[in-house]
Amino acid sequence: MTLLLTRRDLEAVLDPADCVDALREGFRRAPHTTVPGQRIRTDLPFPGTATALIPGLLPGIDAYTVKVNAKFPGARPALRGVICLHSGRDGELLALLDSATVTARRTGTAAALGTHLLAAPGDDTVLGVVGAGAQAEATVRALDTLRPRRDLVVHDLDPGRAAEFAARYGGRVLGSAAEVAARAETVVLATWSRQPLLGLADVREGTHLTSLGSDEPGKRELAADLLRAALLVVDDREPAAAMGVLAAAGLPVSAADATLGEVLDGTRPGRPDASARTVYAPVGLPWQDLAVAWTAYRRAGELGVGRHVDLLG
Repeated sequence: MTLLLTRRDLEAVLDPADCVDALREGFRRAPHTTVPGQRIRTDLPFPGTATALIPGLLPGIDAYTVKVNAKFPGARPALRGVICLHSGRDGELLALLDSATVTARRTGTAAALGTHLLAAPGDDTVLGVVGAGAQAEATVRALDTLRPRRDLVVHDLDPGRAAEFAARYGGRVLGSAAEVAARAETVVLATWSRQPLLGLADVREGTHLTSLGSDEPGKRELAADLLRAALLVVDDREPAAAMGVLAAAGLPVSAADATLGEVLDGTRPGRPDASARTVYAPVGLPWQDLAVAWTAYRRAGELGVGRHVDLLG
C-alpha cells in the first residue's frame, strides 16, 4: 500500500523544528553517501521547465526519493509535482508526496540553517525578504525557530502578495530589493530573477544574504562583484558551478569558499568577523527531499495522517 500525502497532510505533520533537525543531520551524513544524486532539467515547448532529482539518498535511511517537478513561473503555485518515496529493500512505493510543499520546506529549512550559521548574531536585527513566495515563507518560519529578530521588511513585484506576507509576519513593505538591503542586516532572496537584484554597492558591510533563486541555468539574483567580495557558501560546489550561483556569475568553482556541510562540521570557517559580507547560495540537492519526505512519512504514520491506496490493485 502507498501512502498519499497532500499539501494539507504535509502541513499537518511537518513541524519546522523537526525539519531543521532532519536537514542539519542530513548535511552531516550526505558527504558519506556512495551514490551521487543527479539533477536533470529540460526546457519545454510551454512557458515552463521540467526537473527531476534522483536518487535522494542518506546513510541510515533505508529508502530513497525520486522527484519530478514542473516549474511554470506565471502559475500559482509556480511549482507542481510529486515525490516518490521508495523502500530501499524492495523498491516498494511507500508514499507519494506533494512536491511543492516538500520542496518549499526543505529549501526554506536549509536556507534558514545557512542563514543562522552565517549571519551576525544578535536579537536586535532586521530580516529582509525579496520575493514573498512559498520558499521565502518556509525560510522565515524555520528561521524564527533558530533566532530572534526585531523587524521584517519585504519586497515583491506583486505588492498585494508582499502586503499579505508582511501582515503574516509582522513586517513592512518596501519598494525595491535595494531598499530591503539598506534596512536589513539579513536578506533572503527567493525570486525568478534573471538579472542581478543586488550588487556590492547595494549591500552594507556585515550583511548576510541567502539567495535561493539561482537554482537553474539563467537565474541570477546577486552580481559577481558582490559574490567576489563576500564569503560565499554553497550546498554543493559542482551544481553551483554547473547551473547555480557560480555559473550565473561566470565564477570558477574556487570562488565558493565552503559548503554548508563543511561549515556545520567545522572543517571550514563561517563568518570571519562582524564586518564581513556573507552569502549562502544553494541549488537544492536530492538528499534534502529524502530528509524531509522521510520525516513526513514517519510522522504521518504515527498520527494516522494521509490516505493509503493500492496502486497495483
